[in-house]
Amino acid sequence: MATDDFFRARLEQMIDLRHPLAVLATRLPWGAIEAALAPKLAHQPRPATRVRADDLLGTHELEFGGGVSNAGRPRLPVRLMASLLYLKHSFNLSDEELVERWAENVQWQFFSGMQYYEPRLPCDPTQIGRFRRLLGEEGLEQLLKATIDCAVQTKAVRPAEFERVIVDTTVQSKAIAHPVDSRLLEIARHKVVSAARRCGIGLKQTYAKEGKTLRRQAGGYAHAKQFRRLRKTVKRQRTILGVVMRKVQRKLDADKAAVAAGGAPAHEAASQTATSDLTMWLERAERVRTQQRHSKNKLYALHAPEVECISKGKARNPYEFGVKVSLAVTHKQGLMVGARSFPGNPYDGHVLAAQLEQTTNLLQDQGRSPKQVIADMGYRAVDADNPGVQIIHRGKSKSLSKQERRLLKRRQAIEPLIGHTKADHRMDRCWLQGALGDALHALGCAAGYNIRWLLRAITRLGLKGLFCACSALALWAMWLWVVALNPCRTSGRGNFGRARRPGRAAMPAAAMVLVGAG
Repeated sequence: MATDDFFRARLEQMIDLRHPLAVLATRLPWGAIEAALAPKLAHQPRPATRVRADDLLGTHELEFGGGVSNAGRPRLPVRLMASLLYLKHSFNLSDEELVERWAENVQWQFFSGMQYYEPRLPCDPTQIGRFRRLLGEEGLEQLLKATIDCAVQTKAVRPAEFERVIVDTTVQSKAIAHPVDSRLLEIARHKVVSAARRCGIGLKQTYAKEGKTLRRQAGGYAHAKQFRRLRKTVKRQRTILGVVMRKVQRKLDADKAAVAAGGAPAHEAASQTATSDLTMWLERAERVRTQQRHSKNKLYALHAPEVECISKGKARNPYEFGVKVSLAVTHKQGLMVGARSFPGNPYDGHVLAAQLEQTTNLLQDQGRSPKQVIADMGYRAVDADNPGVQIIHRGKSKSLSKQERRLLKRRQAIEPLIGHTKADHRMDRCWLQGALGDALHALGCAAGYNIRWLLRAITRLGLKGLFCACSALALWAMWLWVVALNPCRTSGRGNFGRARRPGRAAMPAAAMVLVGAG
């Protein structure tokens, strides 16, 4: 033990070890989590450099710098970073808020594996995002799997319940503004001009002032419902964008032709990254310029081309812009056993096989797999794609048995779970980049939901034991009152003339049984 540790109190001496989060910290399989994530965090091998050398013995080749690279500072503990991801989605916090509250909360530090209180930030907020990208989708699935294993280990859920699940889909909205044509056109013009400037291509006319004026006018005309003037303004924005794109493309082609002919380019030599960025923005700007109201594969955000327009039939929100996410929960307890994103807005029934595959992988240590799936009408006509699994939905009402009809009544139980996942665990808005960010965010939200579910389960199981202990004490008090304080009662004369007292061993035995059950 270090010398300064003599003057510091350990965290277990500062907190209530009966707190649900402290109990959960001792029940989660941290060893299995670290073993599963360690290969992803190991230093990568680097190739050796081969050098040809000449000496008195002749010419031969030497290798330098081979082996595993030790570059960079040591990584932070895996348990610390994994616990930060758990806490982030469990309590609906941003990365900045998370590290600030961690420095003030001793319960969170005990959950993260700390032995002594640390009045500092655990890490820079940006390190959480880098750690999440380093884990990838497979690593986040390991975190979700650990919560499922913990639920079984604490006996909060029985393994037999994993054979019956409820599956449904929802929309994970992306952090984008509402896609309006005038706004998309103005952003596309600005992006093309900026990318051309980084490539050394200068434009005599960028239409910056006119573009800003047209954007303001379009907003005013839309608010006043002057749609004829709005269409005229948007048409002028399309024209301006086309002019800028053609000028940039001509100069870019001229530079490429000059380089191919062996001459010097007309503009400054640009890096390969800047040129590829300009090509990307030109392609996206062309999609925005040519798309119409009923076009297919529309672009709804310049910085997030993976966003889809999804209609879920909601009166308050007819269209949502994001990615479709499938969730699977247990039928009885509501523990989340699967969360997966599906880009491209596929049909609900077509994603069921992939969702069941993920759920089976997460439950492999329990030796169980889904045998019955309770779903809505969006999962019709997919029985052939899922052999060995019984799909129960309202479309089969005429052929269902009484038990299956009873099971179908809990199909709606997944709807409030989706609402809690969005409102309390950050699924309502995804700020992560790309399709990979959508997948990581969905898994993180599911893991955060399971952590809160485990905290409630630990509280429920603890109160159950307390209730049994209180019941035992009440029975003891009743027995003492009947035996010690109540006078003897007679029940007549003759053969039944002796005084009767209640059995002295019956009450204590019952009380001891309840105490043992607690």
